[in-house]
Amino acid sequence: MKYLLVLAVLWVAIWLWRKNRREEMHDAMRERAAKARQQQRTAPSQPQAMVRCAHCGLHLPATDAIAGPGGAVYCSTAHREAATQQ
Repeated sequence: MKYLLVLAVLWVAIWLWRKNRREEMHDAMRERAAKARQQQRTAPSQPQAMVRCAHCGLHLPATDAIAGPGGAVYCSTAHREAATQQ
């Protein structure tokens, strides 16, 4: 009878230990997945070429710049018009 009680206590202890290990592994996997999602969201995009507005000197991405006469670039149509009127 005494051995049966010891065996039952051992069985419960092993069951609890394995249950906790499984939960820890699931938590670690969730954390890894969350970190991977965070890294994907914050991954930097490709660098863009920067140009300088010929009127005010503002630096802006070349894709947002507005072309003007003589190869000059401007940050807005108002600056392009102001530069051409002078």
